[in-house]
Amino acid sequence: MRSKSLKSFLYYAIVTVLALIMIYPVLWLFMSSFKPSDTIFVTSDRLIPSPWIWDNYKIGWEGIGENSFGVFIKNTLVIVVLSTFGAVLSSAFVAFGFARLKFFGSTFWFAMMMMVLMLPSDVTLIPQYIIFSKLHWLSSIKPIVIPQYFGVPFFVFLIIQFIRTIPYDMDEAATIDGCGKFRLFFRIILPMVAPALATASIFSFYWRWEDLLGPVLYLNKPSMYTVSMALKMYLDSETVSNWGAMFAMSVVSLVPVLAVFFMFQRYIVEGISTSGLKG
Repeated sequence: MRSKSLKSFLYYAIVTVLALIMIYPVLWLFMSSFKPSDTIFVTSDRLIPSPWIWDNYKIGWEGIGENSFGVFIKNTLVIVVLSTFGAVLSSAFVAFGFARLKFFGSTFWFAMMMMVLMLPSDVTLIPQYIIFSKLHWLSSIKPIVIPQYFGVPFFVFLIIQFIRTIPYDMDEAATIDGCGKFRLFFRIILPMVAPALATASIFSFYWRWEDLLGPVLYLNKPSMYTVSMALKMYLDSETVSNWGAMFAMSVVSLVPVLAVFFMFQRYIVEGISTSGLKG
């Protein structure tokens, strides 16, 4: 019993130390949001602010120019919600086709999709920009949102693995009851792959929320800027950067991310773990 207790104590001690090491950058960010901008990096070895500067949050929320930080959060939420809905729904459609429908060249197209998954996104930047320019979509959220409605390879692969855990007997029973392919998808498959859909939604939320490259390329008006672009605007290489306000708004921007994580973390584990099984 003593040996078992000692092992448990060492285990929890090591895990606690590792957790503190991993959470320290976030804690440093939070504490730095209460420091004067000119002392953040001078006193970086001192975690507790002295004095506490609460005005960083007020100044940061006032935003840039005529746009408050609330405008940037609203713009980001619009992009995130539209992109996530399109990415998850379209990926579920594609995954259902690969997992349940028999069509000519399915293996070839699945292999092509996996190749796209392994293709670096930087390779497609210039061709995509040219296409969106010819479509007159620049200076709008269309280049960021609309491509999500054609499926995301990673989500397709994730949902395919989940659909394959559903017995084919469910499809046959639904077909006998008169369900067509669309009713089978919406009434039977979609509710049963809810954990995978939730996992894909969470990942899509995170990716779109922290995306900087897409908004920088396609959003040219300050009133359309996202949170990531707004945070970048607090830094100026030619004048004094407002690090205090930037860190304060970084903390604010973390609130939706942390809220989504703590509300749906069980779906992340369940979706990823179950997607590796095949019934």
